Amino acid sequence: MKNNINSGLLTKNRISGISEKDHVQQQHYLEAIKSFARLTYESVYVIDYEKMTFEYVSENPLFLCGHSSEEVLNMGYEFYFKNVPEKDLELLNLINEAGFDFFEKLSLNERKLYTITYDFHLVNQDKKHILVNHRLTPLFLTSSGKMWKSICIVSISHHKNAGNIRIHKQGTDETWELNIENNVWCRSEKPKLTKRETEILHLYAQGLTINQIAEKIFVSSDTVKYYRRRIFERLGVSNIVEALSYAVNNKII
Repeated sequence: MKNNINSGLLTKNRISGISEKDHVQQQHYLEAIKSFARLTYESVYVIDYEKMTFEYVSENPLFLCGHSSEEVLNMGYEFYFKNVPEKDLELLNLINEAGFDFFEKLSLNERKLYTITYDFHLVNQDKKHILVNHRLTPLFLTSSGKMWKSICIVSISHHKNAGNIRIHKQGTDETWELNIENNVWCRSEKPKLTKRETEILHLYAQGLTINQIAEKIFVSSDTVKYYRRRIFERLGVSNIVEALSYAVNNKII
């Protein structure tokens, strides 16, 4: 089973024949990636689909499962085969196939506008399963429009189970969710919060309590609780931590 999974992960978007014009676009870009990685608590890595390996791995320990960033960089895709449960490897293979099928149907001038997000488990050095979220977007395309390099941000997932595979288009509310049962992308719109709900979520992000929020916006504590329930319903979450994570990851706040 793993051999088939490995084959699917490694061959779906394998590319060759990178032109001199393609190479020019990437000069010195890793310095910008490294600077960004220093500013975020999340893990950052870059995938090279020509060499089918990682080109950069940040030092954030969330993604490393007890390894150093250099060790993960050297392992490349083998890192997944060693640190992802087999069931989730099958899921990653499905995501890889469906994601690139979706990408290849897009017009060339829009391909960089799309981001895919999904959840799966990593097994850390203590053999505990940690549910993480990957957000991946094109970094460089070849002159023919193939995805040459992509950047991925890794954070703790706010969901309870693996999957939750969605594609977002930058600058729009357009979202596609993958139905795993029939391997079909279903279009929907990103949830929207009212101005008041967004304000309350911002105040929660600042660490304020219910009573402090109520005092700040001149309403009762029960009113804040009412808005909080509305936020949970709109975002499909069950607590404020999940709400904040969802809102940040989906650029709602």
